[in-house]
Amino acid sequence: MSTLPNCPSCQSEYTYEDGSLLVCPECAHEWSLDAGAENSDDKKVVKDANGNILNDGDSVSVIKDLKVKGSSSVIKIGTKVKNIRLVDEDHDIDCKIDGFGAMKLKSEFVKKI
Repeated sequence: MSTLPNCPSCQSEYTYEDGSLLVCPECAHEWSLDAGAENSDDKKVVKDANGNILNDGDSVSVIKDLKVKGSSSVIKIGTKVKNIRLVDEDHDIDCKIDGFGAMKLKSEFVKKI
């Protein structure tokens, strides 16, 4: 019996190898043996709608019209947002949008510029 590490996501002991990756059958988490536990302690990776990794200070563009909760206004498609800040909440991005003020956005509705 091989001694594979437990899943870093759910701590399941039933991990298996699939090529160069390790896979957890309980939570479907995949990771490489080289990265191992190092990635589990890092911050959450936030990706935009196209799969590009976002970082603090990046500029993004809105990819669809977004209704502003509690208001009749709409953030139009193509609105550029500069100097975003990533947070670990329900909405991934804190930012200020000209004409709207402070907003929280989900990363799935933006693309990196």
